[in-house]
Amino acid sequence: MIGRIDHLQLGGIDSWKQRKLNEPGTVFEYNDVRVNILSYALLQVWRKPLPMVLKDKIMDPIGASTTWRWMGYDNAFVNLDGMMVQSVSGGGHHGGGIFINTLDMARFGLLFSRNGKWKNTQLISSAWIKDATKPSIPEKKYGYMWWLNTDQSWKSASPSVYYAAGYGGNYIIVDKENDLVIVLRWANDKVINDIFRLLAQTSNKIINIITCIE
Repeated sequence: MIGRIDHLQLGGIDSWKQRKLNEPGTVFEYNDVRVNILSYALLQVWRKPLPMVLKDKIMDPIGASTTWRWMGYDNAFVNLDGMMVQSVSGGGHHGGGIFINTLDMARFGLLFSRNGKWKNTQLISSAWIKDATKPSIPEKKYGYMWWLNTDQSWKSASPSVYYAAGYGGNYIIVDKENDLVIVLRWANDKVINDIFRLLAQTSNKIINIITCIE
């Protein structure tokens, strides 16, 4: 059913029409359907709720709080090995998605900034992070779930900067060239270029707080 919905596009009020099908990996479109399919596919691979996987494999090892939540929709439960399990949503709409505080976001960004290594433990493959943060074929400013500054839409930031953008203007920005992880909440995209410009001007006055996070 999900795949069928993705095959349709809204043509008007109560009117649907089939969209043109393209070869996988050749066309970019930002929507929730595909990321929710990915979430469902990962549930089938792990055979356990994805919030548990994230907690065990990533969030606990990086010292995250116990306040973050990964939620799905009320009608997104599936029978998994005889148990009803929620297939959590990838997108943060309609009550679903990850709800997380600023410090936990910073820890997650720092993990990527350190190529997937936290202290002495490699939690995420560095090769995968390299692939995830390079331009994809259909959209040069998007990798694997990370947006890229390759087109320098943020002119004050390096083209190597990459970032996660959450609903409502919540950002995790990784600037490896300057060893920076920036977390913004409820920010207007238009101010980010100014933030990088100000950081460049005041970098010698910034106190390194990475040790506090680690």
